[in-house]
Amino acid sequence: MLVFMALTSLALEQAFQASAGAAREERLLGQIYLLMAAADVEDDGLTLPRDLAEARFSLLGSGLYAQVADAKGESVWRSLSALGENIPFENQLGPGVRRFRMVQEAQGRAFFVEGFGVTWSIGPTPTGYTFSVAEDLGPYEEELARFRDHLFTWLGAMSLVLLATLLVALRWGLGPLRRVAAEVAAVEAGRQERLHGAYPGELHALTKNLNALLAHEAARQARLGNALADLAHSLKTPLAVMRGALGEQGEGRVGAEPGSTQNPLPRAVLAEQIRRMDEIVTYQLERARGRPVATLSRPIPLAPTVERLLATLTKLHAERAVRVERDLEPGLHFRGAEGDLLEVVGNLLDNAFKWCRTRVRVGARREGGLVVLWVEDDGPGMSAEQARGLGERGARLDLTTPGHGIGLAVAREICAAYGGDLAIARSPLGGARIRVRLGG
Repeated sequence: MLVFMALTSLALEQAFQASAGAAREERLLGQIYLLMAAADVEDDGLTLPRDLAEARFSLLGSGLYAQVADAKGESVWRSLSALGENIPFENQLGPGVRRFRMVQEAQGRAFFVEGFGVTWSIGPTPTGYTFSVAEDLGPYEEELARFRDHLFTWLGAMSLVLLATLLVALRWGLGPLRRVAAEVAAVEAGRQERLHGAYPGELHALTKNLNALLAHEAARQARLGNALADLAHSLKTPLAVMRGALGEQGEGRVGAEPGSTQNPLPRAVLAEQIRRMDEIVTYQLERARGRPVATLSRPIPLAPTVERLLATLTKLHAERAVRVERDLEPGLHFRGAEGDLLEVVGNLLDNAFKWCRTRVRVGARREGGLVVLWVEDDGPGMSAEQARGLGERGARLDLTTPGHGIGLAVAREICAAYGGDLAIARSPLGGARIRVRLGG
């Protein structure tokens, strides 16, 4: 709007200058015609009366000046107003030639000058004359300044009115979008489940599709919650039975029968696995309800969590005598759900124990606001193409190895939820190196 108003004022000013200049030209030409009408022919040449119709020609410094020059360019008559003035009159114009221009003298004064060449018959010999009239630019510049003042005043007032009108129109026109944004924020905050407002036709398709999307997402979440609740309910009963069986067996090994040569599972190991299964059920239910805000979660020490998982995996793979190397930064904590940390670290360590030959290395440190944790093994490793495909759910390197192919995908999703990522590379030990970054 500012650019438009500036261009408009410039265009109007140029138009006014052209109009005012043309009016000055016509007025000066009229003065020349009056001088020509008042001129007389005598024996000694062309003469004009002392008193002319235009009184300003007779006043010194009036701002309006006149001159008549002969064919040689010498002045044969000057108005009283031009006495003592250095006026840049036109001289030696041909018959019928007319010239209008703005001239500035050496002292800096500017004039509109109109000249007209004529041929006057005095006796048997025609004589050429140039009638010239000049006007000081002062009145013209004052008129232009007054026009500018009025123009800027009115354009400024109109700009303010237009600006206020535009603001009112925009606020009224964008009101429905603000209501949509407020309702979407209310849905995000859980204060309502769908958009209820009445919106104009232009937004009807948007609000209808948003409501359809919200309904679809609510149904999907309900199905997911029901499935997890059913899973948890199904697991609770066998867990209770196993816990009861442990209580009945007492100390020793579970599953040992008299005369049996098998190596039954130690009761402590079975109890640890039942507790771990119970934690998994609880974690999955909490995950279905929504992940807590990391900054509001209590800090979880990283090293004890890693040691718990290493102890369990070492017992499960006791026959392989896996050697574990640790490089954990002391005092490192993670802010978030403990189940998320167990899920990520557990998947990484479980993969390392499955694929390693004899060595596993685990390390962690803090980089800025992120916890960086990596797990390496001395197994067969993988190619870059295989590493790119492992992030997808169900992707597996070896179908003969136990697993479902979703561990790394779940870990990647959890890392993304905490503002981090997961990367797979070649380990100096010869196998795979999986590095995760978790915010918190």
